[in-house]
Amino acid sequence: MLASLSAAHAEMSVSFEWGPTTKCFDGKSPPMKLRGVPAGTKKLDIRMTDLNMRTFNHGGGKIAYSGDSLPYGAFRYRGPCPPSPHMYEFTVKALDGGGKALATATARKRFP
Repeated sequence: MLASLSAAHAEMSVSFEWGPTTKCFDGKSPPMKLRGVPAGTKKLDIRMTDLNMRTFNHGGGKIAYSGDSLPYGAFRYRGPCPPSPHMYEFTVKALDGGGKALATATARKRFP
């Protein structure tokens, strides 16, 4: 009983690798992996923030949820172009059919 209860309440998580992302402003998103995406998720809202320069808008995108693996270029955004290594954070929101957020996950990584 306890195992099924904790599985039902598992939190969503995201991880990513810069992979083929090139400096400066590569418009294709890096590959990502999701875990614990809630049932009923129809879309993902993904945004990137430069934690060293929060005022720069890298944008992101909303995409249909079709699985826990997002390939390179799954959505368009303004990729990283820091003058020195910066820390970036992706925020992924799982949305239901009406646009309500069901869960949120974040992941951080330095570039380059």
